[in-house]
Amino acid sequence: MDYLKIFSPATVANVSCGYDSLGFAVDAIGDEMTFTKTPNLEVEITNITGADLTYDVDKNAASAVVKKMLLEAKANFGVQLTIHKGFSPGSGLGSSAASAAGAAFGANQLLGNIYSELELTKFAMFGEEVACGSAIADNVAAAVYGGFVLIRSYEPLEIIKLPVPNELRLVAIHPQIEVKTKDARAVLPKEILLKDAVTQWANVGGLISGLHSNDYNLISNSLVDIIVEPHRKKLIPYFDKVKNAAIKAGALGAGISGSGPTIFALCKGDEVQKEVYNAIEKSYRDKGIDFELYTSKVNPEGIKIID
Repeated sequence: MDYLKIFSPATVANVSCGYDSLGFAVDAIGDEMTFTKTPNLEVEITNITGADLTYDVDKNAASAVVKKMLLEAKANFGVQLTIHKGFSPGSGLGSSAASAAGAAFGANQLLGNIYSELELTKFAMFGEEVACGSAIADNVAAAVYGGFVLIRSYEPLEIIKLPVPNELRLVAIHPQIEVKTKDARAVLPKEILLKDAVTQWANVGGLISGLHSNDYNLISNSLVDIIVEPHRKKLIPYFDKVKNAAIKAGALGAGISGSGPTIFALCKGDEVQKEVYNAIEKSYRDKGIDFELYTSKVNPEGIKIID
């Protein structure tokens, strides 16, 4: 293979109760990237559209991943990249993760598919570190594996792919404000009460059990975050208004996607998804803040070749 074009999905991380350990891939939005083999052994970004990102191959998450992979595989070729960002960086929907994971997938195809999904996740985590200073796995693993994933362990890295109930749907609103990841981490408490930790662990267990058993009531009861959300929601204007509107309209639950500012809601079925979409839109339309609103299924396959 000398050329391919891929779709690398946006992702929702944390999923309320699963801070830094749960994520899922989005079907409707993501990046498109192309990879072309070249004989000169160099990695080069030839075009970036949809966002203002660096062309420096050592500072761009995508090219840094490709460069690392070619070096480790002792490849006898170089790669030219193009990147089209299908959603905004800084949205809380895994923008750098889509680039990093997409790059790992694309480079692996050109190398003859020599690396496993776990190894691709590790390479993509390097891209996350380049982009934002932290080698976090939840977004990139969701993009690589597709569907829902659990990061069971970081040392050693262990990823568990979880089932996705057929009727699970997503509504997400991205207010056009900036929430820096470092600021979102800075507001978190250094210590938590044991009783709060127990509640959170139980919610993670309940959510995973609900995904396995297609128990939407259990999923709904488990989409509760009592540790991170109370502190981070202060960074997102009208968070409680949006969340309450979504749940009143029938959403299973709602929370902060990644470090924000995107707010996600999970729903059962297309009809409820429409009701939740309308309720969220109505709750934000008169707030004087521009926003983008998305609907999607959960993406079961993750990154895919489209050309």
